[in-house]
Amino acid sequence: MKFRLNGVDKEYTGAGEGSLLRWLRDEEGIVSAKDGCSPQASCGCCTVELGGKAVLSCVTPMKQVEGKEVVTTEGMGKPAQDAFADAFARHGGAQCGFCIPGIVMRAWNLLKRTPEPSREDVENGLNQHLCRCTGYKKIIDSILETGRTLRTGKPPVLPPDSGHVGTRLPKYDIKPAVLGFRPYAADMKVPGMLHAAPRLSDHPRAKILKIDAAAALAMPGVARVLLAADIPGRRLQGSIIQDWPVMVATGETTNYIGDVLALVVADTRQLAQNAARAVRVEYEVLEPVIDIPSALAPDAPKVSPKGNILSVSKAKKGDAEKALKECDYVHEAVYQTQWIEHAYMEPEAALALPEDGRLIVYTQSQGIYEDRKQLAAMLSVPEDEIDVVLVPNGGGFGGKEDMLAQSQAALAAHVLGKPVKLELTRVESILMHSKRHPLRMEYKLGCGKDGKLKALKARIYGDSGAYASVGMKVLERAAGHSTGGYCVPHVDVEATAVYTNNIPCGAMRGFGANQATFAMECAVDELCEKGGFDRWQFRWDNALVDGLTTSTGQVLTGGVGVRATLEAVKDRFKAAKHAGIACGIKNTGIGNGMPDYSEVEVVVLAADRVEIHHGWTEMGQGVDTIAVQVVCSETGLSPSIISVRTRTSDNAPAGMTTASRATSLVGNALIDACRPLKKDLGREGLPALVGRRYRGKWVCDWTTKPGYDTHGKPIVTHYSYSYATQVAIVGEDGRVEELVAAHDAGKVMNPMMFEGQIEGSLHMGLGYAISEELVMENGRPKSTKLRDCGVLRAKQTPKLTVIAVEVPDLLGPYGAKGVGEIGLVPTAGAVANAFWAFDGKRRRTLPMKS
Repeated sequence: MKFRLNGVDKEYTGAGEGSLLRWLRDEEGIVSAKDGCSPQASCGCCTVELGGKAVLSCVTPMKQVEGKEVVTTEGMGKPAQDAFADAFARHGGAQCGFCIPGIVMRAWNLLKRTPEPSREDVENGLNQHLCRCTGYKKIIDSILETGRTLRTGKPPVLPPDSGHVGTRLPKYDIKPAVLGFRPYAADMKVPGMLHAAPRLSDHPRAKILKIDAAAALAMPGVARVLLAADIPGRRLQGSIIQDWPVMVATGETTNYIGDVLALVVADTRQLAQNAARAVRVEYEVLEPVIDIPSALAPDAPKVSPKGNILSVSKAKKGDAEKALKECDYVHEAVYQTQWIEHAYMEPEAALALPEDGRLIVYTQSQGIYEDRKQLAAMLSVPEDEIDVVLVPNGGGFGGKEDMLAQSQAALAAHVLGKPVKLELTRVESILMHSKRHPLRMEYKLGCGKDGKLKALKARIYGDSGAYASVGMKVLERAAGHSTGGYCVPHVDVEATAVYTNNIPCGAMRGFGANQATFAMECAVDELCEKGGFDRWQFRWDNALVDGLTTSTGQVLTGGVGVRATLEAVKDRFKAAKHAGIACGIKNTGIGNGMPDYSEVEVVVLAADRVEIHHGWTEMGQGVDTIAVQVVCSETGLSPSIISVRTRTSDNAPAGMTTASRATSLVGNALIDACRPLKKDLGREGLPALVGRRYRGKWVCDWTTKPGYDTHGKPIVTHYSYSYATQVAIVGEDGRVEELVAAHDAGKVMNPMMFEGQIEGSLHMGLGYAISEELVMENGRPKSTKLRDCGVLRAKQTPKLTVIAVEVPDLLGPYGAKGVGEIGLVPTAGAVANAFWAFDGKRRRTLPMKS
């Protein structure tokens, strides 16, 4: 069949049922059309234009292409390319960027049909698209500006940006991402590259009797089928507890439906997937442990050899039992949250290749130095023989902290001595990677007649699934944030993480704080109802301020912004007919006795080029941009000459990009590195410094391990916190019509990115509150379709109003605090309380679909 692609005549002789997406990517090397969920047609990332219409290429068979023209972003023409790239950069319409090329194609098609669309037109036009980062507001702003530029032929003229901290510097390297020209891991190709695909378990709990790869190996083009026995080093992985096997061996028992039993390596991705399905496995199927009561039963099978209790975290101060008896008002209830799928638009992928005696691993991981450590242990090689290179990350939110694609690709490349790429399908991604913990929270909260909180007793139970991941830390964080943004003098909280045969639960944005805050804020509201207290005033009276203690007993000493955020939303809350309010606190840094650290290097490569090396993962939140802004502020250099690189061979170590700490740590480390650089610039000028390297670091190693006897010294659970208050406003139709969010950032490093982070968090938090849920049945997801995860689309997203509050932190760079997670910490509580204000019904279970 004949057709045109971006103005060039093409002839196709393959199968008519083959997808347009795979042909574009695999045969033509056009990777602007992204594969986010193929063939589910759920995300819109694969959108192209066919015959003048925007189509989802993952479900468009090649037989429909005949005689038509296919257009991707490559064929839009430079005026349209520039208009979109400039507008999205100016308005912050792209964060991780993975979904944006598909949105751009949809928008371009819309603007050709409707040159001057309304905001509602754009919202409706985006109905086939998902974005997990932005909350859509800035995407729509970007599209509307693009329309104005294309109509008038005159893009807005803006003055050069100094790039200093506090300016709206566009995101680093974002323009190529807008058009799909910046490669993600799945987009990468090297000569001689093979493809890998995993063979997953068919059962959440089953003994492996036999793995038969004969049929797979007999398929032409299959290079190898790897089994657990092929792993030369440590087979168990995990950043804290090593209990998650790279592959399960014959004779062992699977722990969840995403366990890998074999890895097929073949000439093409499709062949590897077909061959993986041909691997035959004989099982002794066992009854899975699917919930917490079953796991804690005396006769329960052991999911972990050490037993089914992963951890018990405690937060205790005073005498809660006694204080509760003395309270005038006591509220007691059980609150339940759900499993949540991260639903980042980019499924996991990695490319590994042997090169000059080392293994180079290209990954989108949230911690390249942790990856290197674990890969070296798995392959039984020194760490300096592995170089982990960060490529653009299409969304993480905690879900890319665990080792998945990078382990499999690295193993295959190491064993075969050839480049190997592994791209998980959306189904494999959902089955394999960790989820947000469902928590059962038993709360008993009391106060006096004066409306002052006196005591909290809580028991929290979390289904942590098959392996540890960071589940113990999530429950630890839930305990540490159990009293929310308030001082409660007497606290008795225990949070237990439990192993089951469900999909593992680990890090996800909020990390236990949002679950605990949902319970606390609902309980506070119900206590207000019992005592007849004003809901805003009660929160003000009990808010944390300097000198008061958190649930762990840490005395807060400076930069406490709860009351400032309460004041910022007071008028909106009081004026609304049906409104709910909730406060939040979220740690910056892991703390709890674990070090938070960052090393950086600033290298002068040429008279007009400076490069920053750091170890943090850019996944849409903007850490690379912040790094550039700090260097600009400290040295006066222009952002146009600064680049950023993240790879382990640069020796700029950092921990996992988690705990809202990247801005704080990289900022302080770069300030340290820039001190001598600034002096040398003043004395000698940049051209004279070519070849010099300036190193800096910042370490916090003084936090307190939970339960540790401090011998009278102050408890320091975390070195910093951020604070927020949110208001949810419900309209007369019972729907949330606006979310108002006041967030204390300490110092707003980049107003555009700050707004984008909070807007995206609000979108995620509202989905968490009303629509999102990964339903598990007998150890399996009820659905593995992205559209069934409940992520809200553009026209379902209400008005988002963000208010910046700045109460400087004593330790953060320029006073900054982390804001990547706190944006969704209070949201579910605010929404639940708004629904009560609307219909008088209390909702204690998420999601609140009614």
